[in-house]
Amino acid sequence: MLESRDFLDLETLCRELDASESSVRRDLDMLEEEKVLRRVYGGAVSLQPPPGRAFDYAVESVRFNDEKERIAKLAASLIEDGQTVILDGGSTVAAVASELATKSLHVITNSLPIAEVLEQLRNIELTLTGGYLDPRLRVMLGPFCEQMLSGIRADAVIMGIGSISEAGFSNNNTLVVGSEQKMIEIAGKVIIVADRTKFGRGGMIPVAPLNAADIVVSDRDLAPGYVDLLTRSGVEVLLA
Repeated sequence: MLESRDFLDLETLCRELDASESSVRRDLDMLEEEKVLRRVYGGAVSLQPPPGRAFDYAVESVRFNDEKERIAKLAASLIEDGQTVILDGGSTVAAVASELATKSLHVITNSLPIAEVLEQLRNIELTLTGGYLDPRLRVMLGPFCEQMLSGIRADAVIMGIGSISEAGFSNNNTLVVGSEQKMIEIAGKVIIVADRTKFGRGGMIPVAPLNAADIVVSDRDLAPGYVDLLTRSGVEVLLA
């Protein structure tokens, strides 16, 4: 709830969590001790990165590392030698890049961290998209990036995503959405990599409907309801 709201008042918490005020107060005290939130008059505010920084590369790169490693290994196994693969930005896709390091591939990416992983490998042909460099996300975005992508075709794209819900795939950055939509358009196969925390929270800007993906790779603790949702949309779900 704090990921989507700046402030949570006690009345709302009691109602939406179906809990007594005393229980909510105790839990808020505990979460304040854990430095998750700060108690203020009438409720609480988050001490975690606000929505605008929810997908900051530095923040995301230290979260759910075990899950990312398992997801990365499984996603990398879907790529064959000799293929042209687009690697989107994000910490989970960067983990995939490390797992692809032994394959012979042409990789196209807009991500500086991924370029740093692959730049000295003789078995990887590496192409960067160009574009505006977002210093927080460490990816190249915008019209120049999209124009470059428009001129190519790829066997597959491996893409992280801001959020996954019944409404589809979404994100909170207009420039990110533009490049991701172009990557989906030019790729023969769309592989989404996302741990369970990306499910159920709505992003501000739609990227694509669920059926735009061919495969979603997530962690084994993903709720069965989301597996069913994706499967009904014709998406193959692989859990690592």
